[in-house]
Amino acid sequence: MESNSSALISLLLFLSVLILFGCINNNFFSVNSSPKFEHTAIFTVPIVELQTKAISISTSSDQHRDDPILTAHNSAAPSGSTTVLSGTKNVKKKMKNVKLSKEEEEMEHGLARARAKIRKAASLTGNISRIVADGYENDVAVSIYRNARAFYQSYMEMEKRFKVHVYSEGELPIVHDGPCKDIYTIEGRFIHEIEHGAKSFKTRNPRRAHVYFMPFSVTWMVKYLYKPLTYDHTAMKQFVADYVRVISSKYPFWNRTQGADHFMLSCHDWGPHASHGNPFLYNTSIRALCNANSSEGFDPRKDVSLPEIHLYGGNISPKLISPPPATTPRPYLAFFAGGLHGPIRPVLLDHWKGRDPDLQVYEYLPKDLDYYSFMLRSKFCLCPSGHEVASPRIIEAIYAECVPVILSDHYVLPFSDVLRWEAFAIQVNVSEIPRLKEVLASVSEEKYRRLKEGLRAVRKHFVLNQPAKRLDVFHMILHSVWLRRLNFRLL
Repeated sequence: MESNSSALISLLLFLSVLILFGCINNNFFSVNSSPKFEHTAIFTVPIVELQTKAISISTSSDQHRDDPILTAHNSAAPSGSTTVLSGTKNVKKKMKNVKLSKEEEEMEHGLARARAKIRKAASLTGNISRIVADGYENDVAVSIYRNARAFYQSYMEMEKRFKVHVYSEGELPIVHDGPCKDIYTIEGRFIHEIEHGAKSFKTRNPRRAHVYFMPFSVTWMVKYLYKPLTYDHTAMKQFVADYVRVISSKYPFWNRTQGADHFMLSCHDWGPHASHGNPFLYNTSIRALCNANSSEGFDPRKDVSLPEIHLYGGNISPKLISPPPATTPRPYLAFFAGGLHGPIRPVLLDHWKGRDPDLQVYEYLPKDLDYYSFMLRSKFCLCPSGHEVASPRIIEAIYAECVPVILSDHYVLPFSDVLRWEAFAIQVNVSEIPRLKEVLASVSEEKYRRLKEGLRAVRKHFVLNQPAKRLDVFHMILHSVWLRRLNFRLL
C-alpha cells in the first residue's frame, strides 16, 4: 500500500509540474514588444541582442532558452519574464546536476564569449569596415540589416565556432537525400551540402556539436510513403516518430535537451504536419520550414523560415543571372501570373486581371509570352500566397531586381531575424488589394531607387551556390540555426 501511495503522489507531482510548465510557456509567449501572431500579416523577428540570463523554459526540465526577441531599440525583457524566472528556480537547480563532458563545457563557454562579442558589436557606432569582410560596407548594404555590426560579428563567430553533427541513421532515399531542382530545391541542396560539403561546420564527434541535424526529406516521404488523394499524413508522422525513437535510444543527446538543440529541414508544404510525429520535435526542436505560417504553429523564436527557391532543372534562369542595368526602363508598374490557389489570389485576379495595362495580371500566362521577361520589365512583382504562405516568386523577384510586393497573412519572412525586408520589398495588406495601383504608384522615385539598391545588396543572401559560398543562402540558413542555438544554454 505504501508503495502504491508513493507512486500516486509522484504521479500527481509530475502532472502538476507539467501544468506549471504549460502556464509558464503561455506567459512567456505574450511579448509586448512584438505583435501577436494571429493578428499580424507578416511577422518578423529581430534578433540583434542577446540577454545575459535565461528567461524561459520549454517543456523540458533539462534546458532553458534566452529570449531572442529583442531589437537594438528595445533591450527590455519581455512581459511575463518575472513569472518565468520565479518559476524556473527548481529547473535551474536541477540543471546543476546535469553532467557535461569537458568538451561540452568548453563549447558552452565559447558560446558565452560569442554572445558577449555580438552584444558589444551591436552597441558600437561608426564605420563597420573592420567587421564587414566582403566589401559591402556602403550605406545601402548596411541598411538591409537590422543591425549590420551584430550580424557580421555573429556571422564571423559562427564561422569560427559552429559545429553541426549529422546523424548517420536512416536509409536512402528518404534520408540523406532530397530534391535538388524544381520547387523544393532547397531541401535536397541543404542536405547534400551539409553531408558532403561544409567541412568547417560538420563534426563527426557528436560531443563537439552545437546542434544535431536529422537529414530526412519530407518531400521524399510524400513521394514514397503518401497514398495519393487521401490527405492522410499518418505514414509521414510515423516515419518521423520512428526516426526520433532510434536516435534517442541510441544516443544521449536528444534526451538531454528533449530535442531543443536538434533541427529538421523541410520545404514541402507538409513539413509542419510531419513534425507532428514527435511532440518535442514540434514544440521544442528547431524546425527549418518554407511553410512558415505563424498561425499554424510556426514559432519564429525557435523555428527557421526558409526561402522557397524554384530552380527549373536545378539552375537559375540565364535571364535572371545578370539583370539589366538600373537605368533600363521598366514599362510595367506591376506583374503577376499564377493559378487561383488559396484565398488571396482570387481577390487579386478579381480586381486586376485584364483591368489595367500598368498592372499585368494573368491567371495563366499565354504560351507566347515569357514569364521572366515580364519580371525584368516590371517595377514591382506581386507575390501573393497560394495554398501556403511561402511563394517562390519572392526569390525570383529578388533575382530579377523587381521589387517584391508581399501579399500574405501570417508569413514569417526568411532571415527576418537579421534582414530588414522593408529595405528591399513592400508589404501590402490583403485588404488593400483593391487600391493596389494607388499604393504602388505612390512610391516615390527616391524610395524606389533605394529599394532597387537594397535588392542588389541582399541578392547574395538568397543565391544557391554549388558548392556553397560565404554569405549565400546555405550559410544564411545555418546562421539562423546558429542564432537559435546561441539563445539556448546547457549550462
